[in-house]
Order: sequence, then structure tokens, then C-alpha cells
Amino acid sequence: MSGLLHRIVAGLAITAILAAGSVGATPPQVAQAAPAPSSSPSSGGFVAAANPMAVEAGLNVLRRGGSAVDAAVAVQVMLGLVEPQASGIGGGGFLMHYDAETGEVTAWNGRETAPAAASPSMFLDENGAPLPRADAMRSGRATGAPGAMAMLEAVHRVHGRLPWNALFEETAVRAEQGFTVTPRMADQIVRFAATDRTPDARALFARPDGAPLQAGDLYRNAPYAGVMRRMAAEGARVLNTGPIAEKIVARTTAAPYGGSMTLADLAGYQPQQIPALCKPYRVHIICVPSPPASGVGLLELLGLLERTDIDRRGPADPQAWFLFAEASRVMYADRDRYVGDPRYVQVPVAGLLEPAYLDQRARLIGERASAVPPGAGKPSGAVLAGIDMTHEPAGTTHFVIVDRDGDVVSMTTTVETYFGSGRVVEGFLLNNQMTDFSFNPLEKDGAPAANAVAGGKRPRSSMTPVIILDQKGRFVGAVGSPGGNAIPAYVAKTLVGVLDWKLPMQQAMDLPNLVARGGDFNGEVHKFAPGVAEGLMARGVEVRRGSGEESGIHGVMVVEGSLVGGADSRREGAARSLEPET
Repeated sequence: MSGLLHRIVAGLAITAILAAGSVGATPPQVAQAAPAPSSSPSSGGFVAAANPMAVEAGLNVLRRGGSAVDAAVAVQVMLGLVEPQASGIGGGGFLMHYDAETGEVTAWNGRETAPAAASPSMFLDENGAPLPRADAMRSGRATGAPGAMAMLEAVHRVHGRLPWNALFEETAVRAEQGFTVTPRMADQIVRFAATDRTPDARALFARPDGAPLQAGDLYRNAPYAGVMRRMAAEGARVLNTGPIAEKIVARTTAAPYGGSMTLADLAGYQPQQIPALCKPYRVHIICVPSPPASGVGLLELLGLLERTDIDRRGPADPQAWFLFAEASRVMYADRDRYVGDPRYVQVPVAGLLEPAYLDQRARLIGERASAVPPGAGKPSGAVLAGIDMTHEPAGTTHFVIVDRDGDVVSMTTTVETYFGSGRVVEGFLLNNQMTDFSFNPLEKDGAPAANAVAGGKRPRSSMTPVIILDQKGRFVGAVGSPGGNAIPAYVAKTLVGVLDWKLPMQQAMDLPNLVARGGDFNGEVHKFAPGVAEGLMARGVEVRRGSGEESGIHGVMVVEGSLVGGADSRREGAARSLEPET
């Protein structure tokens, strides 16, 4: 083990304990891998995102000499226009940043916060029963104080190179001139926006005659252009104070099921720099954000897989997928029980990643899948919490950016459900992130839910943006995905494909998705190699098609000094590099 790797491993225990903390503890402001000599890939830059217009916006910033963070601002605001069903300025996210000069890896939390008056019973009806999910998701109670742009502004103050006000005009012009609606966007407008439950969204995405926009239509959003120019001039605070904030409060407090958002809730929002958890996986180091993100779940899953021989198998081997499924079930049992906002609940991050605990949990992986799903373990530092099976629906995106200096952004961003709450302010959609909390403050076993609602609390997130380092702390790759609760599984599958099976990033992304959580095995059974589905059945695993959001993996790897990435073929994304300067 190299000296640097030893320091990272030793530092992990300290960082993880700090991340777990005690209730109400404030996480440290900086967490990093040990500095390494600068070693940038020979490329002018790289962007992978869920829409080609967002990719081009990011590349244009890089062409002007902008940093990865500068480009991330441009990509996010463009995605809010051209992929509004997935993310936007009214939502939140998590960001991982790698500094090529120092080797520093930092994590940022732009997750939305609950209004101060939010209570554990806010998603219960007058009889104490949970509201129907469809009602809750479109309610005013569903929206938390948005954090994506405040987070990006905070990161930009540290790592920005171009002026903040130089990052919005391309999107503003595109919003005014319009763009062609894609088949995916049109399909999701019809399915999720053009409904009686979402009159705001229905009007925003309608033709002049009131019919839903169709593929090939030109879509313009002049109010969004206005917000872009105001944000360029005044900063992200335009969402938290002043006329736009007043409109957010008005829409969230309106019936049905009006919420408790106030101007003080918006004005008081603060993004957080949180510990970056970095843990070795075989010969690489995987860095992820700490809770309330699900990075610790991904690290636990990889730790379990490291105790198997999956690396000596391959995608055509049913035993490889069996190991992946069973390790996933063990991870989700722990993640669902223990992960929440560490300011409110004690998250046993260090205990979940202890080698002895991983050894113990790996022994649950037998020769056949048990009909009874594995329960949560008892890692050191754990405080009893309820079994939380919160449903985390679709409406998320991920992008990866590398700039000319080798600095990297890996960011997952969301409005929660497709088109968020469906409520609109000045051309952008409000999130319904509060429905990521447990609807019931007590779980079926009577224990309090770690992910119960509380005023000012951030809901648990499955978002898991990743930075990959080598043993010397140099950048090797970055990856992430949308997908609700399936995100850790989608990202882990891709990491196994790239790091264990030595596949190019694009081929690893294109591997079949398999999500095993509790008693459910969902995935793309039709994409498995011949004999895999039958081999899984023989081991007690029946994979069913459907259920949940498809992946939208975007990533990049350094291959022989060049950036080689990919965009998930299940969506409409793109991955492009800039030519190196000569």
C-alpha cells in the first residue's frame, strides 16, 4: 500500500466519524484526499450530460477558458430549460469536485431543506393516515427551499474562473429563441405534465391551442430567460429573496394541501461543504458525498463486492449478477435503516464501512437468494431507527465535466418527480423533494424513521456522484446517475464494469441494470447475455422488467492520458471532448 493510500485510508475513519457525528453536529468545512502532484489528462476538456444543448453550453464555457465549475453552472441552467422534467433551478443536488493542482476532493450539499414549520405529520391526513403519494407529490407541502443554484454559487466562489454573470446568457437566448422538443421530453409532458393535477406545468408545456407540446414543436420560455438575466446580475439569491421568492411562497402555500414555506425559510437557506468519503476499492479510491447522500451505501456495496470474486467473472456469468444482487440487498437494508440528515440523526458511517462489519455482512451472501430479505445489521455507532422504505421517484439527472487544467465536477441534480411538484414560478418548476422523507414518522416496527420530516432537515437522497482516483491520488474517472432509489445500484454496476471487468465506460453504462432491494429484483432482464436470467432463476433470483426510473449514467475515464467517456443510451444525452490546445 502506497504512503498516500495509507493516509487516505487512515483519514477515512476520521472523516467518516466526523460525518456521522452526533445529533446537531456541524460537519467540518473541508474534507480531502491527500494532495498529489498535478497530473492532468491531455485534453482540452470534456462534458457529458443528458442533453446535447447542455453539453454544448458547458463546452462553450470551457472554450472561453472557464473552469469545470463555471461549466457546471452553464450546464445546470441549460438543463433546467431543455430537460425540465429532471432538474432545474428550483431543485437541489450534490456535487463532487476534484482540484488537479492540489489533489483535493471536496463534496457539496445543495439538497433542499424543509420549511421550519414542517412536522413529522405533514404528509398525514386528518385521520393520521399517510396521504396518497400522488396527492402529496403535487401538493404545496412537497416543496423544500431550493439549493442547486446556491450550492453552485458557493462552489463558484472557490473554484470559478469566469465571472458569474458570464455563465447565463447562452441559456437566456435559447429560452427566448426556443428549441425543438425531443421525443423523450414530449412523452414525459404527455404522461406527467399535461394532467389536471398539474395545471401550471400543463400551461407551461402547451401549444397555443392548449394541447400538449409534441416532438418537433418549438418551445420558448421567455420568463425563464428573464430569471437567467436576473440571476446573472444579482446572484442565486434572487431565488431566496425578493419578488421571485414571494412567488415561490405563494405557490407552495396554495391549495391543495398548501405548505408552510415562508420567506424566512428561503432567505435562510445555506448550502453545505460536507465531508468527501474516500475509500479504496481494489486498486482505486472511490470518493463520494457523505449523508444525507447515499455515498456511504455505495461504498458499503463495493466493500461487500470486494469480498467476492466478481472481479474474476464477467457480464455473461450469472454468478456475477447473483453476487451483485445479493450484495445490493444487504446494502439497501442498511442504507434504508440508517441514512438520514446527520444534523438530526446519528448516521453510523464509520461503522458501516468497518472491515469487520463488512466481513460479517458479506457472509449473508450464500449460494441462493433467501426468500426472506436480509435485515439491517448493527454497525458500531448505530442508534436504532425504523426500517425506511421511502419511495424516491424519477426526476433527476447527472453530468460530468473536466476542464483544461484537469479539474473535475461530478454532479447529480434533481427536482424529484418528473416536473417536480408541477407548480411553476417564472418559467421554472418547483421541486417536490419533501416527498423523499418518510411519510410516517414511525416505521412498521415502531422505531422512529431516520428519514422522518423535521423543520430545516434535508431528506435522505440516493444521489451518489463519484470521483475515482488512483493510489497516488490522481484523477482516474467520474460517474453518476439518476434513478431514484436505484442510483447506488446503477453507479455500482458501472464501476464493476469499468474497474473489475475492464470495459470502456460506454460499455459499462450499457450493461443491463439490476436493482435488488428487499424482496424485489427489478432490471433489464431482456438485456442479459444468454443464460444469465436462467442462471439467476436457478439461484432464486427472478428479475422482473420495469419498476422505477431508467438510468441516465454519465461518466468519463482517463485512458492512456486521454478522456474517454460516455452517455447512457437509455436517454438523450451526449459526451464530447474538446481538442487539446496546440
